[in-house]
Amino acid sequence: MESIYFIGINGIGMSGLAKIMKSKGKNVFGSDITKNYVTEELNSLGIKVYEEHNKENIIKNNIDTVVISSAIKKGNPEYDYAIENNLKIVKRGELLAHLLNQEEGIAVAGTHGKTTTSSMLASVMLPKEPTIVVGGILPEISSNAKVGTSKYFIAEADESDNSFLYMLPKYSVITNIEADHLENHGSLENIINSFSEFIDKTEKEILVCSDCKIIEELIKNKKDKTIVRYSIEKEDVDIYAKNIRIKGEKTEFEVVIKGEKIGVFSLSIPGEHNVSNSLPVIYLAYKFGMSPEEIRENLVKFRGSKRRYDVLYNDGNIKIIDDYAHHPTEINATLQGAKSIEKNEITVVFQPHRYSRVKFLLKDFGKCFELADKVILLPIYSAGEKDEFGVTIEDLRDEIQKEDVRILTEIDDVEKMVTAEEKRVFIFMGAGDISKMAHNIVDRLEGKL
Repeated sequence: MESIYFIGINGIGMSGLAKIMKSKGKNVFGSDITKNYVTEELNSLGIKVYEEHNKENIIKNNIDTVVISSAIKKGNPEYDYAIENNLKIVKRGELLAHLLNQEEGIAVAGTHGKTTTSSMLASVMLPKEPTIVVGGILPEISSNAKVGTSKYFIAEADESDNSFLYMLPKYSVITNIEADHLENHGSLENIINSFSEFIDKTEKEILVCSDCKIIEELIKNKKDKTIVRYSIEKEDVDIYAKNIRIKGEKTEFEVVIKGEKIGVFSLSIPGEHNVSNSLPVIYLAYKFGMSPEEIRENLVKFRGSKRRYDVLYNDGNIKIIDDYAHHPTEINATLQGAKSIEKNEITVVFQPHRYSRVKFLLKDFGKCFELADKVILLPIYSAGEKDEFGVTIEDLRDEIQKEDVRILTEIDDVEKMVTAEEKRVFIFMGAGDISKMAHNIVDRLEGKL
């Protein structure tokens, strides 16, 4: 039996693939220097997770194949051993693509919204028994991965390191294209070229958000591909939503697909950006044989994946929300959604992710917090980057044009600020370890610590 070893197994993408390979009867092992909520689930499935990177972990388990993410570099003792001993080394994106390419693959890509859109699609299509590998924990399956019994394979496609170009999907979704991960791509032009290639690799239909100007420009040169356009801003497209309205904590809207009125749908997660994310979901589920009634029922049940407007605590006075937003566009969209449903003032506790992102997008970060009533900044989370970009958290503070912007460095200071307030919503935002801070504060409020 083949033995597979994942270096950095607790990462959301790596853990999903580890679960899939275990379900296929492989011996699966892995290591990670950080322990999180994924670790216990992997252990419960019989996947041994080592808490240090050590070549002995590979030697004693007779490993055949080593899977790495883009974060694993030379100098990692396990990776170095695999190279020196000619073990088969596979990139995470290659393995995901290999699995998806064998099935009726549906790949969801985009600078923002891909986790929510792929998770929403997986949730709505659960009755179709798809295989699922997404970047968030789905409450319906309490996991980010599931082996299905049908031909459908739903996956989140990662453009950050161009690993989505290994994919040959039958259907693809592109939610938007913007400048991000410039530490890898170098320029927006390079990112656009990558998405162009991704479109070329899609066999049947490419669903694209027509509200993104970059996408609209890109598809002009794709006359030989079947492009399906969707929008919440205009009606001269294949799929559009109209009469978008807030009813309590739900968002209602009407959907028209290629001239056919499909009906009224509701979302339980806030924000017009999520109405946009739902349109390719509704289209694909309808195309694959689900009735509007079944889609409507499953869609309203979707309450987001873990860390996407994830309400951790609400005592009627203080509400604490955990959110993954770490790019200016994501932050603005999350705040727009929050403003549409929250009655109390909003404080954002933000942990910037990567020095490079703060440096390249500093001006955009300065504008994206306009809808917040207060902003608390935490030190920049390096994500393994060296502090060599010449940018500081003070630079970000000075760029944000709000009266109440502060820098706090300790969890105790943040907790004191939270407990001192009344009638306020706190949104903890970022892609680093800020989620752990939010959970710790909630545990203290509930008397667990």
